[in-house]
This record gives sequence, structure tokens and C-alpha cells, in this order.
Amino acid sequence: MLKVFFGTLLAANAALLGYGQGWFGDFDSEEHEPQRLKAQLNARQLTVIPAAKATALAAAPAQEGTVNAPATPTPAPAPARPAPSPVVACLEAGAFPAADARRFEAQLAALDLGERLTRRPAPGQDISSYMVMIPPSATRDAAEKKAADLRAKGLTNFYIIPDGQPQKNGISLGVFKAEAAAQTQLAALVKQGVTAARIAPRYSASKQVLFQFRDIDAATRTRLQRIAAKFPEQPLRGCR
Repeated sequence: MLKVFFGTLLAANAALLGYGQGWFGDFDSEEHEPQRLKAQLNARQLTVIPAAKATALAAAPAQEGTVNAPATPTPAPAPARPAPSPVVACLEAGAFPAADARRFEAQLAALDLGERLTRRPAPGQDISSYMVMIPPSATRDAAEKKAADLRAKGLTNFYIIPDGQPQKNGISLGVFKAEAAAQTQLAALVKQGVTAARIAPRYSASKQVLFQFRDIDAATRTRLQRIAAKFPEQPLRGCR
């Protein structure tokens, strides 16, 4: 019985403490829902809106306050590299006489062309000398008769061209290095009554020089043209 009494007393004290602390609300001022609605100001002006519109209105201030991030500057395009000089497949100059070839080659040394430069003999033949002669006869006997006629005119400096040589059975009246000297001899023979004589050039393997240039770019070609301009008879050209 005593335990019940103390339990009841303890519960009463706890309830009194809770009331004093406001755990159970303010019974004097607490209002029910109808009374709270009556106490609201301008209650008739309240409008119910759809949930989607409410979400959009809530997001609008955030969008208005958003500060646009600065745009990333576009990098300037890299400067274009100059195109490499085009390569010319092959050029050549010549044929040069021996003396001119030495002069031309000396000026090429500054270009340091190395294996891109080739020096070779020009194809064909060169005139090595000029022969004053009476054209070949059909037979050796016919050539002997012409030789006898020359002796009768006082000429002794001649010979019949033997077998195995060009102009066989012709009669040589002199061989000259320069064409002008051959012309002088021919004029003298005409004065002596030898009207059948002619001048015939004699040929030998070419001693002229041809220069070839391979894998030459535009800048080097310009320098080559400047050098070749000093030899007007030997312009640069494409390889044959």
C-alpha cells in the first residue's frame, strides 16, 4: 500500500514538472484549427497553384542570381609554316669546252653540291682538225692519176689516203687545226689551178664537258642560274 502511495506521488510530481516546463502546451492560449483560420489576414486572397508552377517559381530567383562564368578565350591559330622549296628533279648545263668547264666548276665549289653534281664527257664528237683534200676516187688507180696531175702542177706536199681510213683513195693536201688556216691553203691551191680541192672536218671523241645537277631546290637553282649567266652559250635546262 505504501508503494502505491509513493508511486502516485512521484507521478503527480512529474506531471507538475511537465506542466511548469510547458511540455503540455499553453491550454489557455492554444487555439483549434477553425479559430486559426479566422485569425489569418487576407485569407481570401490565397490561391492554390499547380505543383509544376510552384517549382518553376522557386527556381526562377536562383537562375536570375546566377553569374555566367567567363568564356574560355579561343587560342590564336598557330602561324602557318612556310612551304618547303620544291625540288627540281634534274638540271644540266653544257657542253663546255675544257677551259670553260674548269672556270664553271671552280664557281660551283661555293654551292657545296657534293654527290648532287655529276661531271661527264658530252656525248657525240668534236671537230679536231680540218683537212684540205681532193675527194676519194673509186679506185686506187684513179687516185694515182690525180696525184700525177698534181705533180705536173708543181705540188709535192700531198699523199693518197690508204685503205682502212676514212676518205680512202682521197688525196690529202694538208691538215690544219683551225678552219681559217685550211681556207688559206685552199685559196692558194686554186691559184695553182687545183679546183677540185675541198675542206673536210675531221672528228674525234668529244672533249667537251657536261654538268648535271640532281635534287636541286629552288634556292640552289637561282644560284646556279647566276653562275650560268656568266656563260651565255651554256644556259641551264632540264636533263635530256
